[in-house]
Amino acid sequence: MIAGRDARVWFGALTLGLLVALALAAPLVTTIGPSEQEQVVATRFLRPFATDMNGVLHPLGTDRLGRDVWSRLLHGARLSLGVGALAVFLSTVLGVVIGAVAGASRGLLRGTLLGLTDFALALPRVVLLLLLAALWRPSAALVVVVLGLTGWMSVARLVYGEARGVMAKPFVESARALGGRRLRIVGRHVLPNVLTPALVAAALGFGNAIMLEAGLSFLGVGVQPPAASWGTMIASGRDTLVNAPWVSLAPGIALVLVVVASTLLSDGLQDAYDPARRR
Repeated sequence: MIAGRDARVWFGALTLGLLVALALAAPLVTTIGPSEQEQVVATRFLRPFATDMNGVLHPLGTDRLGRDVWSRLLHGARLSLGVGALAVFLSTVLGVVIGAVAGASRGLLRGTLLGLTDFALALPRVVLLLLLAALWRPSAALVVVVLGLTGWMSVARLVYGEARGVMAKPFVESARALGGRRLRIVGRHVLPNVLTPALVAAALGFGNAIMLEAGLSFLGVGVQPPAASWGTMIASGRDTLVNAPWVSLAPGIALVLVVVASTLLSDGLQDAYDPARRR
């Protein structure tokens, strides 16, 4: 496989795979719960690799409430990565369906779908996210729905262009000549040929979704404390960057790694499966 020889694909896949594995194994690689507090005054702001009075090691130190940063980082990865994955899945499904139907249809249906996509693209996403999140009670489910419903437009545009190219192929003309219905042509010929670029866009959108989730949680309109997420962890440590920088640095570095890995994975896959870019 061409993609398997690209160092960017390897780095992105291994980094994301390692973070997902650590998140899934969080109860096994941590010795204390993400919200456990014992004698806050004695355990608050412990430095990385310090031990408390009970002999418990804190690899990344503790925060202002004496909670273990390492445990909160891994349990927060479950929430942040899960929200990002579900949001990207929802936006990719919507984008693929709308883009494929618009590319294979004609007349009013195509114009309506393209007009809806252009209208949604014209809206400022961050402002829309803040508005929708402020209208309802903030929660992880709301973040998934909001990110999914505001991230499908670029996928739909990409899939639409690919679908238009596929509809002009000789095998599609042959299917039409044999009496194939338009819906069957979309399902049998168009969708299989537009999934690869859609997956590339999903890899890039994964990092963006996690970044937006962290931003919403940081602003207080996303995942709410005491639930551990990378955005809430960064927000809780913003006032202690001088005397306890590890509280915000740990989730910040993890967030950067996810975004960089997603971007490199997307670029590597795009170069691998785009003949023009390979040449």
